[in-house]
Amino acid sequence: MNKFPYTYYYFIGIGGIGMSALTRYVRNSGHTVYGYDRTRTALTLELEQEGISISYSDSADAIPPEIIEHKDDSLIIYTPAIPKNHKGFNYFVNHAFTLKKRAAFLGEICNNSHGIAIAGTHGKTSITTCVAHIMYNSNEGCSAFLGGISKNFKSNFIHSPHSTNVVVEADEFDRSFHNLHPHIALVSSVDADHLDIYGNYENIVSAFHTFVGQIQEGGTFIYKYGLDFTKILPELQNKKIQTYTYDISNAEADFYAHKITKQNNTYIISLTTPFGSIDSITIQIPGLISVENCIAGAALSLCNSVPKEIVKTALQSYLGVKRRLDIQFKNESQVYIDDYAHHPEELRATITSLQDLYTDKKITGIFQPHLYSRTQDFAPEFAQSLSLLDEVIVLDIYPAREEPIEGVSSELIFKDISIPHKTMCSKQELIEILHTKKIDVLVTMGAGDIDTLIEPITNMFTNT
Repeated sequence: MNKFPYTYYYFIGIGGIGMSALTRYVRNSGHTVYGYDRTRTALTLELEQEGISISYSDSADAIPPEIIEHKDDSLIIYTPAIPKNHKGFNYFVNHAFTLKKRAAFLGEICNNSHGIAIAGTHGKTSITTCVAHIMYNSNEGCSAFLGGISKNFKSNFIHSPHSTNVVVEADEFDRSFHNLHPHIALVSSVDADHLDIYGNYENIVSAFHTFVGQIQEGGTFIYKYGLDFTKILPELQNKKIQTYTYDISNAEADFYAHKITKQNNTYIISLTTPFGSIDSITIQIPGLISVENCIAGAALSLCNSVPKEIVKTALQSYLGVKRRLDIQFKNESQVYIDDYAHHPEELRATITSLQDLYTDKKITGIFQPHLYSRTQDFAPEFAQSLSLLDEVIVLDIYPAREEPIEGVSSELIFKDISIPHKTMCSKQELIEILHTKKIDVLVTMGAGDIDTLIEPITNMFTNT
């Protein structure tokens, strides 16, 4: 692990999934850590229990004296989601503290290690967690910064103190991944998203090309078969970068499953790879999209010298990520699954995966749109994906960092959903409405605070 030339660290937005992983890294490295967040959450409580002091007031008076008294020996790390009028942030700016964006700090860690970076408009958290699980359970080892909570490690941070491998998510939001110069990189998808930042799809493609062009000389690039990186391939060849493709079952890809069978709602797959085949791997987590993500994780691990038998053993013990096709309740007649899907393509992948797994079951989906801008940009596409369900309930938009946009509401999506069984309601009305429905398979989807409904929905199933 890298050491940084500061004694004190202060994280603004410490409760974010990416920020909290960095916090744990710094604390594990022996430094003194403080932080701020707007509200106390389960994640901030965990950090407090680990010995990290957190303030929930943005007042400059809430900044710890140790930070104020040791200005030259303190580093302030912040997330771009912090509002411009944040009093603590402005105190640091006005008093000339050293400040660094989260993405830049993560870039320093990755670029000074053997960096393994996973990019994509969807799939990156699942693939990052999968490859981290495989690498950690091999002689290679790794430290990893995850965008979700690993169900194996019950954390978003994994630490191998003697390994030089660092596994990170390469986040396209705010062009954060341009801070990364990894040895090995994978791209799972390049879809239109974050148009409030990029403006159009062409700019998104260009941003991904820039990221891939930053792979270090002699490194490795893996991408989902069918993505178009032809413009940048000559540059990669000049840098002696080895290039591979992966797919769930397309034999033209370098890594793919040449056999997939279902058994008791799980998948058993056999892989073809440039390093030889791996047969009869049991994948515990549900959904074909999970199978594809596991193939990506295997590809990264094999390209990083993990033996095939270790890859197989690790994949069979891999439990996935919280809020990614995450089974919350299951009995003989009903299943409740929660998922983070918040982009039309992610919704499509989640729904079709469940349809493949539960072929004879009615699938009911609950969706909470995330961001006014994303709803405005993709309302028809959201409606099209949600129309794949047998029944759908659409909640109000979760605004996150945004102010309302005039004329933008969940109605933009709801009106174009083509299936007859559709309902729109608030979070407060949901449980009462669910009691009136016949449910076989239920899936909650969204990146906002829909996760606060997991417990009451699970209790509803348990108590009926």
